[in-house]
Amino acid sequence: MEFKHLVDVAEKWCNANPFDLIAIEEADERRLDFYAEPGLSFYVLCPDLNGGADNFHVWSESEDCLPFLQLAQDYISSCGKKTLSEILSKVLTAFRPLLGLPDAEEDSFAELHAEVEEEPEAEHQQM
Repeated sequence: MEFKHLVDVAEKWCNANPFDLIAIEEADERRLDFYAEPGLSFYVLCPDLNGGADNFHVWSESEDCLPFLQLAQDYISSCGKKTLSEILSKVLTAFRPLLGLPDAEEDSFAELHAEVEEEPEAEHQQM
């Protein structure tokens, strides 16, 4: 995939999430650097179709962030090709507690619970 397209995907993801794309390096590593408050940083090395790396790689120079990236690293190493969007989604899931965001499962549970609460009331009103 062209690096320009990967940058576009990263920028679109950042627009919907608390991370900023703070550095882009295409020449040597095809690297995208991300940062969010309170001091969360990581980078993604993108595959090079010209004989370099054939998979994405996620890492951080911050010792505090590394343990949270394990989920994304495990996901990348599992079988099958991954997209940048999928990898960034895993990183966001891992960093949610540090960003003060609710767990994704809690969000879906709350939505499901709200739907269940609304349905009986609607039936009552019809009677």
